[in-house]
Amino acid sequence: MLFRGKKQYFREFWALKDVSFEVKPGETFGVIGRNGSGKSTLLQILAGTLASTCGDIEIHGRIAALLELGSGFNPEFTGRENVFLNGRILGLSKEDIEDRFEQIQTFAEIGEYIDQPVKTYSSGMFVRLAFAVQAHIDANIVIIDEALAVGDVFFRQKCYSRLEQLRQSGTAILLVSHSMGDIEQYCKRAILLNQGHQEFIGPASEAVQNYYLLYQSSGQSMSPPSQLQIERIPQSTAKSKILPPPEIAFISLGDKSQVKPSETICTGVALCNAQGEPRRSFRQGDVAVFYYEFELRQDIEVPVCGIVLKNDHGIIVHGKNSWQVGNDCPAGVKAGSKVICQQSIKLDLQLGEYIIEVGLASIDAALWQRRDYISHEEISPQFYRLCYVPNAGAFAVELAIQNGVGILTHHGVADLPGDITIEATPALAQDDALADGLAAGSTSDDRVISKAK
Repeated sequence: MLFRGKKQYFREFWALKDVSFEVKPGETFGVIGRNGSGKSTLLQILAGTLASTCGDIEIHGRIAALLELGSGFNPEFTGRENVFLNGRILGLSKEDIEDRFEQIQTFAEIGEYIDQPVKTYSSGMFVRLAFAVQAHIDANIVIIDEALAVGDVFFRQKCYSRLEQLRQSGTAILLVSHSMGDIEQYCKRAILLNQGHQEFIGPASEAVQNYYLLYQSSGQSMSPPSQLQIERIPQSTAKSKILPPPEIAFISLGDKSQVKPSETICTGVALCNAQGEPRRSFRQGDVAVFYYEFELRQDIEVPVCGIVLKNDHGIIVHGKNSWQVGNDCPAGVKAGSKVICQQSIKLDLQLGEYIIEVGLASIDAALWQRRDYISHEEISPQFYRLCYVPNAGAFAVELAIQNGVGILTHHGVADLPGDITIEATPALAQDDALADGLAAGSTSDDRVISKAK
């Protein structure tokens, strides 16, 4: 009142600014970002628990927000009473809740404890019941904030199965998670938030790679070397062992997006069989040879190349890079050079189509020399990502051929090595006569008759 607005006693802070996106019915949309990026604020605005300062939000249909599971539960009430209480809060009528109650109780898997006060529940029972209520309100939009890490593996499978049922019925799902694997597997598109701003929106795999680059640009990952004195790793001076594949084996990259913090680019991806012949279709158990190359626009120390294979559901079925293989690599590679990688993979995979993703990173030479003594947790932040091609190409895996016929070598996503041993123990003799009959080689009819006598 005294200063009449001439002095400001607060610091203006925008938790979200210039964020815009649309989620369609039946779509699973990911929301990712580092802590403090504005994810929770965004979800609360969409759920209606916060009002936006400006801008428009259009919501069509009922929302189920799995933000703070069980926040509407009364600890003194029984599980049954809380189901009805929470259901009414979420907009269901008493008749609707009664119709769904048996499904909710079965889904929660808490048995007779449904009629006990929830203050006596374990944390797992509490959260399972809360999730069961939210998952059965027939919402048009479901918002999930790290709520799928509840219960044991069997309950989590049930949660994902229920969400897939909702998605197929036309429900739009917003998934917020720090698990990039979940985002890539369950989301088709994603938005990346950074300090309240929209950093990227597009395919989920590209959003994840841009998420990793945020850590890189914030100094949490190794910076590329600049005029460093690099101790070179001994390399073979023999002629290159990598023979370039035929031109027809290369996949067109003209329309492929590349995620990169620098000007380094992927200049080629090719796919052949073990004999070097171009292939886009393989049999179970075949060896596929992936050839990919990058053109450097900056000096790096040790290049690390890798490939990821995803099935048609977006599940990563295989991923391996040169750090994990441990072969010798060049060091001190100069700008303008090409890094070429040839990677062989035995396709002990499920029948179907697969997506290829390739990437290049660099690592400090001193760390590379100590790679046998460095844990994954220690080394993972030290990779400097240079280029990543999310959907570089595709191939198919078909039935294996043995003796001229198609056979299925295994069930499931991958064929794991192992053996099967089967034995049959002889049945115990019922009496001496039966034992004598068996010893004498009697027929089954003789054995039945002698037993009857």
